[in-house]
Amino acid sequence: MRKFAIPTVAVAALSVAIVAPSYAQTPTPETTITASPKVSPSKAGTVKKPKSVKLTVNANWKTSGPDGENKPIVQKVKIDFPKGSLYLGGKYKFKCSQSELNRAKLDGSDKLTGKCAKAVVGSGTGSAWADTVKTTPKFQLVNGGAKNVYLYTVLKNPARVTTPVPGVIKKGGKHGGYELTLTVPQELQVVAGTPISLISANIKTTAKNWIATTSCPKDKKWPFTVTSSQDTTPDAVFSSFVKCS
Repeated sequence: MRKFAIPTVAVAALSVAIVAPSYAQTPTPETTITASPKVSPSKAGTVKKPKSVKLTVNANWKTSGPDGENKPIVQKVKIDFPKGSLYLGGKYKFKCSQSELNRAKLDGSDKLTGKCAKAVVGSGTGSAWADTVKTTPKFQLVNGGAKNVYLYTVLKNPARVTTPVPGVIKKGGKHGGYELTLTVPQELQVVAGTPISLISANIKTTAKNWIATTSCPKDKKWPFTVTSSQDTTPDAVFSSFVKCS
């Protein structure tokens, strides 16, 4: 009878293959953001004669993985506005501070009342994951003066929360216009023990002479950049432009 010798190395390799567990690489979750703003009118004003405009912004967040599972919490959003944009919050006749918003009362339709109601310069709606269930926050954009704006938010599910999202505006930024930084307060990040993960936000300004334009670049494009910072995924960045004339 013939005997076959099995090399020691082959035996070792076979043993490892049998006893070693196999690990599947799990892709690292990644968040993306897209934004589609619209400026009306798109024909720019001049430095001597700024043109009041209305701005509509639709933003959407997506994170890889099953819907509603392990979604990141948006903590901060920064928007870089182009050169040729003009923020007039300091000159706007009505304004409301964060402390006043914290004390403000709402009517039966969850609209601000009193002094802060006069400072409302826009509104909007959104959608978000509350764990694996969708919730729909409502927004009121409130003028806070030369350096501040607030996104007053009403959320009803998984629990009722009414609070402003503070925004700080400063000149300059990536595109030479303005930089707006919105910081989401903790009470909107986790509600009743449930993490809130943004899906979309749709906001439209309604006030006249609150924002304006003073010029349009030679290439007829107003550039902008949106940067979203989350708790568990890297920053999501989206850059594009709005056509102007």
